Amino acid sequence: MIEGRSVLAIVPARAGSKGIARKNLRAIGGRPLVARVGDVVRSVSEIDRAIVSTDDIEIAKMAATVGLEAPFVRPATLSSDAATSLDVIVHALEFVEALDGHDYGIVVLLEPTSPLRTAEHVSAAIRMLIERDFDSVWTLSLTDSKAHPLKQLIVTDGVLEFYDPKGRMITARQQLKPVYHRNGVAYVFTRDCLLGQRSIIGRKAGALVIDDEQISIDTERDIDCAEWIMSRRSGKAPA
Repeated sequence: MIEGRSVLAIVPARAGSKGIARKNLRAIGGRPLVARVGDVVRSVSEIDRAIVSTDDIEIAKMAATVGLEAPFVRPATLSSDAATSLDVIVHALEFVEALDGHDYGIVVLLEPTSPLRTAEHVSAAIRMLIERDFDSVWTLSLTDSKAHPLKQLIVTDGVLEFYDPKGRMITARQQLKPVYHRNGVAYVFTRDCLLGQRSIIGRKAGALVIDDEQISIDTERDIDCAEWIMSRRSGKAPA
């Protein structure tokens, strides 16, 4: 709890995944992704309740071993690629509120696919929401200038063009305004943002920029990168 508001953490972990089969159970650094989330949650003092939203019994059992209760089986309609994050979060929030008999003023979404997050990252995002009276806070990472939108290209029948015509005017990276991307470490919302505004960003959104390396797991290469970063941080990375 923080400033009189109860905090609910939701871990979305469905069984299906196009890139990596049963991704949320994949071990990285010796720990399944869904277990790593539970490890972090236990160290975030602001979180009052943490649950997993899943359609898979094996994921639910693994989550339970690290303190993530599975109070429901996620409906099939919310487990497809077409399901929106907002729908998944609202379903979980409304279910838990009805079960517990009280409202949760703050909701934290913690995707298992960001294994390099720390408890400090999550706490900082929650506190930023409170201290600056935001509707939401998303954690971001700086995008490498090589991937800047104004440097992106499209090819049509072998003909090269800039994705954004303004890219033709860029001759040095110093001309580029920094841009950022979601790293999936944490999304924090007020209850009104989700249920009143029906949005995961709301009218007033905050950005917590994380400087250390983050990997969002979508491919086998991402897993290799995350393993390497973990090894390097522990002093065991190959030369």
